[in-house]
Amino acid sequence: MYAIEVDADQMLGMQEIEVPAVLPTDVLIEVRAAGLNRADLMQRAGGYPPPPGASDILGLEVAGVVSQIGDEVTEWAVGDRVCALLAGGGYAEFAAVDAGSVYPLPDDLDFAQGACLPEAMMTVYANAFLRCGLQPGESFLMHGGTSGIGVMGIQMAKRAGAGTIFATAGSEEKVGVCRDLGADVAINYREQDFVEVVGEHGGVDVIIDMVGGDYVQKNISIANPDGRICNIAYQDGFETSVNFVPVLMKRLVVTATTLRARPVAAKREIRDAIMSDYWPGVVDGTIRPILDSTFTFAEAEAAHDLLRAGGHIGKIVLVP
Repeated sequence: MYAIEVDADQMLGMQEIEVPAVLPTDVLIEVRAAGLNRADLMQRAGGYPPPPGASDILGLEVAGVVSQIGDEVTEWAVGDRVCALLAGGGYAEFAAVDAGSVYPLPDDLDFAQGACLPEAMMTVYANAFLRCGLQPGESFLMHGGTSGIGVMGIQMAKRAGAGTIFATAGSEEKVGVCRDLGADVAINYREQDFVEVVGEHGGVDVIIDMVGGDYVQKNISIANPDGRICNIAYQDGFETSVNFVPVLMKRLVVTATTLRARPVAAKREIRDAIMSDYWPGVVDGTIRPILDSTFTFAEAEAAHDLLRAGGHIGKIVLVP
């Protein structure tokens, strides 16, 4: 099969490699679309190696058609339209993945839309709900509200019955998208101080952040007593000076997680919870994928340039 590989100069190029082996609990997916994530840029630059045993090909989520199933797989069949979370290997003609990380693709969604869903929905669930325990009625702040994860965070919080939903974004167009998706208070961080705006609304209970840097202290300052703050990335830097007095006085939980290296059993538990509580929203259209643009595999370099520039809304997807 053909796959996109990173050469010694960190450039992307098509190479012919072996089709991945299918383990007894795996399905092999003929890839019709592969979602891009900032983790791909980090891995390409040498800063985010795949976990042991995972493919070193870029790509953490795909949509396509099941072409082979492992001997122990009973929930999927050859020909099923699916989307899936991967630990690696998405930028290729075929990808193998544990059956417990796979979702059925609704008939009214195309493959590019399907590739927008798995990584974002599983990241939101793992962090906002499992790690931070977001409860109905609690307020929620989603930084990067129009990122691939942000658009799912807003919609999933809305479905879960969150109270006031805040979102930050970098333009008036993006702020409008956040409101359309369900944000009660959408903040253009280039023109407004989100600390001031959230403070005027009485603070926030749960915060999901991928910025880091000076946002760490700002998030602490607006968190309510017993609030929870989870970082899923540190785009503005891993190091900053922090005053922990308000963490102590407000009994805050400040945490950070990744999804990629979790055991397949843990990913199956997350998949099952999403299938129960949130996938019905995908099926009925109340949770919808936000697709910014598609590029062919041959245009992967241009797709990465757009991802790196950060002006997109929702997901960028590669298609064969």
